[in-house]
Amino acid sequence: MKNLVEVENLEKDYGKVKALKGISFSIPKGEIFGLIGPNGAGKSTTLKILATLLRPTAGRARIAGYDVVEDAGRVRELISYLPEEAGAYKNLTGREYLRLMAGLYAKDEKKARRMVEVGVEISGLGERLKDKVSTYSKGMTRKLLLARALMVMPKLAILDEPASGLDIVNAYTIRKTIKGFARERGVTFLVSSHNMLEVEYLCDRVALINRGRIIESGTPAELKERYSAENLEEVFMRAIGVEIPEPVGGEGS
Repeated sequence: MKNLVEVENLEKDYGKVKALKGISFSIPKGEIFGLIGPNGAGKSTTLKILATLLRPTAGRARIAGYDVVEDAGRVRELISYLPEEAGAYKNLTGREYLRLMAGLYAKDEKKARRMVEVGVEISGLGERLKDKVSTYSKGMTRKLLLARALMVMPKLAILDEPASGLDIVNAYTIRKTIKGFARERGVTFLVSSHNMLEVEYLCDRVALINRGRIIESGTPAELKERYSAENLEEVFMRAIGVEIPEPVGGEGS
């Protein structure tokens, strides 16, 4: 199977509000795919459907050939999902949290211990794993949560705004970890973000979503060339028909 993820004409209605209006895309194995757009564009809704947390109104989505509605149980065995506002148990230490999560996923104690070892390595938190999560900064907590999501070695990791609100160092570390798992371990990633510049450096391909529709897709280089743009922010603005103003204070001003 070439594509791990296949999304076909996916729709989602919340009453009279159409959050998704027939989106389609595919993700090959081992690719880092970015779904980018402004807040309210439909990114999180798409991720929740693929994570089997929401049922689509119409259309289909498959992961490794399994339908996310009809085969939801099987899909959950293949994925990990990190929501934007995810939290960890604050009264546990970092290591205790990883052990708890490993116990939910591993089939035996040996595999659980191995998961924890991988999680410790991914987190990069070292001795701070002995401390309670309540003492962690936002960046440390996000690293712990990413470690939880990846230590289970999913076929597909679904990450909603993985570096949102983090400083440069922590955001860089998380991007590097994602790239490493895709390149070295073959994990496929679906990443959503409204930070288009960040995604440009992270993703192999991206789809631009606006008001529930995918308006463009391709590699960052292809899209920048197609729209004669310097970055994906400019691509998005031109794709939705917004004129980009000339910079203030240019030569001769």
